[in-house]
Amino acid sequence: MSEPKNLNPLSIFTGFIPWIAFTLVAQRMAANGVAWSALLAAAIGLVFVVRGRRTGNPTMMDMYSLVLFSLIAVVGFVGGENVDNWLFEWGRPLVGVVLGLILLATASTRPFTAEYAKRSTPQEYWTSPLFRRINFVLSATWGVAITVMGAASVLVTALDAHATGTDSPYLIDFFLNWAVPIVLIVIMVHVTNTYPDKASAQAAASLGDAA
Repeated sequence: MSEPKNLNPLSIFTGFIPWIAFTLVAQRMAANGVAWSALLAAAIGLVFVVRGRRTGNPTMMDMYSLVLFSLIAVVGFVGGENVDNWLFEWGRPLVGVVLGLILLATASTRPFTAEYAKRSTPQEYWTSPLFRRINFVLSATWGVAITVMGAASVLVTALDAHATGTDSPYLIDFFLNWAVPIVLIVIMVHVTNTYPDKASAQAAASLGDAA
């Protein structure tokens, strides 16, 4: 197998920039700022989509960002105070769950990591079973990780454990909103760096056994 096996995790992180921007800004601006945070994220997504159209095809992650955050922005600006509060309490953490489930649902048909892998992989390998398997596994694994991060954030809201102090209930916020995501991201960076080589080695060994 001579197809490139390395997929730079940093290239994948670019697709998450609108989601990271939305989460961080919404946390700082409170309920009345969720719509503005979504508008900012949608604008970033639009920039990525326009850039993608100029250099090739925009990624599905860019399209997801543009559509979802545009919808949240419209709902936030049109809705009243109760809508703003709901978006802040539940909509903000639920975006992670939504993204994770989308990545899981599309992993077998249109894995999002394949769009980044194609940037460094010759076109003749794009339809190979190995290329498809690597990107299915990576996309599904990222989907699980993002879903768990979102679920952890939703749990903070459900437990009303937002960090406003240092006593034990508020330590839940630190654990679920910071420790869990950091650990999962470290794991996913490792998986993204190592799984393609592992899968390629397994495929080569299988070919050798068959021969």
